Amino acid sequence: MKVVLNTLYIQTHGAYLHLDHETLKIKTEERNHQFPLHHLGGIVLFGNVSISPFLIHRCAADGRDVIWLSEYGTFQARLSGKTTGNVLLRRAQFCLSQNDQGTLDTAKYMLAGKLQNTRHVLQRAGREAKGDSDQIPLNECAELYRQSIHNCQNANDLDQLRGIEGYAAKSYFAVFSHMIRSNRDVFSFTERSKRPPKDPINALLSFAYTLLANECIAACEGVGLDPQVGFLHTIRSGRPALALDLMEEFRVILGDRFVLTVINRNQIKPDDFIDRPGGAVYLTENGRKTFLTAYQKRKQEEVPHLLLKEKIPLGLVPHVQARLLARYIRGDTPAYQPFILR
Repeated sequence: MKVVLNTLYIQTHGAYLHLDHETLKIKTEERNHQFPLHHLGGIVLFGNVSISPFLIHRCAADGRDVIWLSEYGTFQARLSGKTTGNVLLRRAQFCLSQNDQGTLDTAKYMLAGKLQNTRHVLQRAGREAKGDSDQIPLNECAELYRQSIHNCQNANDLDQLRGIEGYAAKSYFAVFSHMIRSNRDVFSFTERSKRPPKDPINALLSFAYTLLANECIAACEGVGLDPQVGFLHTIRSGRPALALDLMEEFRVILGDRFVLTVINRNQIKPDDFIDRPGGAVYLTENGRKTFLTAYQKRKQEEVPHLLLKEKIPLGLVPHVQARLLARYIRGDTPAYQPFILR
């Protein structure tokens, strides 16, 4: 089994990273840090953080991810080393993406995973709700998702499938506020706003989705798949469509549910946000640090994997699913089995 390596997040303004033999060293104004390089699976840099060319070269040679984000967590760039992976696998991926029925079947598997996991979260939130005003709409939405799963199986084309997904997502976000139990006045949710996020809850969701998307890009590339050739998401220049496809089954687990947890446990508080010109709302530096620390701990939690029949760290699941997806694309298995939360 692939070992889950840690991801190092650097958000200290002015920090400088460099390589000293097999050790990554970090210089800041206050103090210096160091980490054994082989312990790190990826490095994520926020804003004004510098990294030496020798460290970049070594990460490229090792296949280690280096990702540059803005100080507010918006994706800017990622390190891309030599083209690796099995060319036969990529050719099979391209062939499947050109097959209408194959594309529809693959998209159904992925969307079914998303719908199942979202329904699970809604049912759990309904059971934990303290009053009918929250419990009833959550249970009604969970029932709608049951029907959406049935409709998904019977969809005749991608447009119909995307319509089912869009209607389910709209219904889900309509009841999202009923899952918030702490500081509901500040973290109330009205609608999804992305670029930029217009309120604290959208700032948290966007940040979590950015982190998750990068995890899924790395997972696709790690098994030799082209992250831009997807099935459920439309292919566009520069868009990691396959990584976004893979991300769907984890969106509610490592995104929405995680955001709800840090809010409901009061780990993230109303003063962890800052308003920016144009109506944008972002996490403060301390808020990002709290969020990332909790995110890393969440990835270390073990969850049961139905197909493997064992528990594995949550942070490993995207890599396992990418490998299962590669096996399906190669024709080694008759269907792709999305990860289902239990």
